[in-house]
Formats: sequence, C-alpha cells, structure tokens
Amino acid sequence: MLPHKSDGTKKPQFTDFEGKTSFGMSVFNLSNAIMGSGILGLSYAMSNTGIVLFIFRSISTLSQTNVSFVCSGIRAYEQLGFRAFGHPGKIAAGVIITFHNIGAMSSYLFIVKYELPLVIQAFLGLSSNTGEWFLNGNYLILIVSVCIILPLALMRQLGYLGYTSGFSLTCMVFFLSSVIYKKFNIPCPMVPYGRNHTTIINTTVEEGQCEGRMFTINQETAYTIPILAFAFVCHPEVLPIYTELKNATKRRMQGIANVSIMGMFVMYLLTAIFGYLTFYVNTESELLHTYSKVDPLDTLILCVRVAVLVAVTLTVPVVLFPIRRAILQLLFPAKPFHWARHITIALCLLFVVNVLVILVPNIRDIFGIIGATTAPSLIFILPGLFYIRIVPTEQEPMKSRPKITAACFTAMGFIFMSMSLTFIIIDWTTGEKRAGGGH
Repeated sequence: MLPHKSDGTKKPQFTDFEGKTSFGMSVFNLSNAIMGSGILGLSYAMSNTGIVLFIFRSISTLSQTNVSFVCSGIRAYEQLGFRAFGHPGKIAAGVIITFHNIGAMSSYLFIVKYELPLVIQAFLGLSSNTGEWFLNGNYLILIVSVCIILPLALMRQLGYLGYTSGFSLTCMVFFLSSVIYKKFNIPCPMVPYGRNHTTIINTTVEEGQCEGRMFTINQETAYTIPILAFAFVCHPEVLPIYTELKNATKRRMQGIANVSIMGMFVMYLLTAIFGYLTFYVNTESELLHTYSKVDPLDTLILCVRVAVLVAVTLTVPVVLFPIRRAILQLLFPAKPFHWARHITIALCLLFVVNVLVILVPNIRDIFGIIGATTAPSLIFILPGLFYIRIVPTEQEPMKSRPKITAACFTAMGFIFMSMSLTFIIIDWTTGEKRAGGGH
C-alpha cells in the first residue's frame, strides 16, 4: 500500500465510468485471475521439491503476492512505472505485463489444445485419436478462441466478467474435490491403462515410488520457482479491478486481495498435496495427463477435464484485459475509448497467442520461461523498485526498514530469475528432461 495524500475528492482516471462492480464480483475476477493453468503444475512442482520445501516456497511467494498497488490517482500498473522511473519505467512495466499475460493466455489455450481432443475422443468412445479434424487440437483452439473467448474479450468493462469468473471458480472447486477423491481410489504404484497390476507391484514397489518425500533436490527443482511464481501472479489485474470497484477504497481492495489470495492458496496447497500423494514420482507437468494414463475413459476424470476446460477458457478474457490496458497506456495514453482500437487489440492478441500455442510443443516450456522472467519481475522486482522510488526519502529514508525490505525483495527477484533461467538452460542443453513431461 503506497502512502498518499488525499484532498477528499474522487477523480477517476483512465476510465470514463464510475466503478460499479460489487465486492463479490471483484473477488471472483481476482480469484479467477490467480487461478488458472498453474494449478495443473503444482503437483509436479511438489514431486521435485518435497512436501516441506514446496510449502515453504509457496508461503514465501504468497507473502510477496499479498500486496496492493493501489495509489491515489494511479489506476494502471504502467502509471506506477511512469511515476517511479518516467517513460522507461512505464514501458518496462507495460512490456512485462504484456509478455507475462500472453504467456498465461498461451498456457490456458495449451490446455484446451491437449485436453479438448481427449474429451471429445472419450465422448465418442474412442481409445485413440483417429485423426479426424475435430480431434485436432490446433483446429479446436481456433474454434474456441473465435466462438467463446473473443466475444467475452470484447466486453468493455472487466466487471461484466464477474459471473463467468464465478462459474470458472466453481469448476475448479470440482476439480479439487475430484483430485482428493481420486487419491483414495487410484492404487500405488500407478497402473497404466491395459497393464497387469501384479506385474507393476512386483517391479516398482521395491524402488520406493510410493513414498512421499519431505525434501527433494534435483535438476527439475529449477522449474518449481517459476511454476509457483506463475501460479500466484495477479498484480496486473489488481488496478483494473480496483478501477471498476464500487465505492473503491484501499481497505476495500485489500480485503478483496486477502480473500482471493488466501482462498486460492488453500486450493493450490490441497491440489498439490493430494495430486502428488496420488502419483508420487510419476507425477507429470500437467496433472490431468497423468490421470489419463490410468484410465482414459474414466467418467469422473472426463467431467473434470470438461470443468477445467471451461475454467481456463473463461479465464483467458480476464487475463487479456490488462494486456489491452498496457498497450493502450503505451501507445494511446491520452486517447478516449474507441471500439476500433478495443476490438483490434483483442484480435491481434488472440492471433499471437494461437500461433504460440500451435508452435510451442510443451506446456512446461511456457511455465518455465515466462515464470522465470516476468513472474519474479511482477512479484519481487518491480514492486520493490516502485516502492523505493515513489515513497519520498523525507517520509521513509533509504535506511528505513520498509525500504531495506523492498531492496532485499528486489535482489531476491533477480536471484530467483538468474537461478531458474540458468538451471532451465542447463536442463535444455543436457537433454535431461523427464520423459512424460510433455505431451
């Protein structure tokens, strides 16, 4: 929360309407912005850190995510950058938000690309992909983008998406419930579809594959920091949601942030623990893909796939709004709202994201690179730098505890970014990715 002076007047900026979104709808939108494809990679992260280390890292990330960037007179993240560093800061903030949210949108559509064909295949009673066009993920993401995502992305106000966000969260609660239920119904070691259970037990139980580990350090651990960071980032959505909040105050927005972030933290933690304790070392980077190895025609998992597909599809428009706002702030800062710009930016963004999803072969590559670069910037680096620069030294000297803490978190962000990128590059060059990490 940045300190400010108020003259008691309310001066909306960057919008031509007063906030009309209720507290509940704002919670739904922010929760939906946090919740997304990241939840599918958390069990994989836990399998490569151990339970204790995962919880420690989650809490560490959570403590830095629960920050409000609400500042009097500033209702766009890019304006914080401008106030702190002038035009270079504004450009840096806008570019980082754009790349991060494009990565998020790509990961959501990546799930649609790989899960929707399996759902259609299961509904048709097919045990394998027969090659028809409606089982081709590339065609399906184009159809979903045009028929569902684009109309929602053309909404003028983010608050209108509160109802779809609420439905999206309901789908993810169903996903969590199913993960918990399946923990007690899938035997360990995992029995791949069509193989004999006795043979699996004789060959794998002795290797300790059914033991939950408290601590694990391996080369794949490099992916856990970006996965966790990617899962909790919601900073670009905070100011747009605050802008449209009815009776907006810092305390009211902080309450929305607290409810949303803590709720998602509980869901994340339960999903990670029960998903990991179901498959242990066999957990893959996309949890639903692991379930399909047990029984690709399982009715409950089929329903879960549909729920997750609905959830991530309805999240894409929410994530698109901050990108469009960032582009407008960078290219048309003084221009009033215009439908042509509004529609054109949405079309261009969806085109770019669809191209990325069609060309990138592995969802973990998106999680790793985007999470290792833009997520630490949004969680650690930029907030720390903005706080140091914006808060006057007369009010808080550089040697004060808040500014020293901000400087430490900024340094921590650079360390996390460097470590993660280094290990990811080493992983790529040595070719030691786990089999099954992709699709």
